[in-house]
Amino acid sequence: MITSRRTTVVLTAAAALAASLLAPAALAQNKLKVAAIYTVPVEQQWVSRIDKALKAAVARGEIEYVFSENVSNADYERVMRGYAEAGHRLIVGESFAVESAARKVAKDYPKLSFLMGSSGKPQAPNFSVFDNYIQEPAYLTGMIAGGMTKTNKIGMVGGYPIPEVNRLMHAFMAGAKEVNPKVEFTVSFINSWFDPPKAKEAAFAMIDKGADIMYAERFGVSDAAKERGKLAIGNVIDTQDKYPETVVASALWNMEPTIDLAIKNVKAGQFKAEDYGKYSMMKYKGSELAPLGTFAGKVPADLMIKVKRREQEILDGKFTVKVDDSQPKTGGK
Repeated sequence: MITSRRTTVVLTAAAALAASLLAPAALAQNKLKVAAIYTVPVEQQWVSRIDKALKAAVARGEIEYVFSENVSNADYERVMRGYAEAGHRLIVGESFAVESAARKVAKDYPKLSFLMGSSGKPQAPNFSVFDNYIQEPAYLTGMIAGGMTKTNKIGMVGGYPIPEVNRLMHAFMAGAKEVNPKVEFTVSFINSWFDPPKAKEAAFAMIDKGADIMYAERFGVSDAAKERGKLAIGNVIDTQDKYPETVVASALWNMEPTIDLAIKNVKAGQFKAEDYGKYSMMKYKGSELAPLGTFAGKVPADLMIKVKRREQEILDGKFTVKVDDSQPKTGGK
């Protein structure tokens, strides 16, 4: 079934003012036309980070940016071709469920640049891929959760058991195990990228079985934790401002390093098929452990010493968080 689609042009007031002061020739030379295609609402945590990075480029006056959200898999190719025909030189999106269609379009427009969230490899000459390799801060949040749980039971609710989700869950679990070998995990997937009510119900079931900390890979989990007076660990974005007494810490994904490099390469005529995944890692400031904020005085000091030590070892290249793309299971592993 084809879902509704909304196309939005994003221009900040500052960027619009700057544009009005520039000559048309200068605009044509400096403004890169960028389009993004999202299969979920733009507020969904994963794509919201892409949107945020692109809006930052708009604010700097580097690009013109339009996007379509809630695009169904069946409609993806049509929307993608529409943007290509409209002259957008860089097209960004997530092609996990529409790999063949997205790669077909890229092949038909070899002079355009495509940057897609993908589990696959780059495709010459113009299809680059990226991924949210934020397993490093996920490991650190796991350490915090392992040290904070009182019941030694942690609940984990994910969208789909795909590599992009699995590796973060495994990293989180490994971090928790480092500081607390007794901790056990209950894992479930709601088979949706955006269904807060379903995620909430899954979280309630885990809390009812003794989980006192929830790994909120999806929206809805933190709501369940808040209602039951439990704690939660965030993923991709920091929602502590909405859950100040619930969300202890979050693994943040920063898409700016990836987006900024792609824009630079397109403008310089140097964009090619490559894997941008590494730019999501802490070394490149593509991810980080969110500030503790309201929990700054609530997380035990000795635990945070361990976390900060491990964080520095990751940044120094002395500690590598294992990438495990297999589906995590309920239990101790």
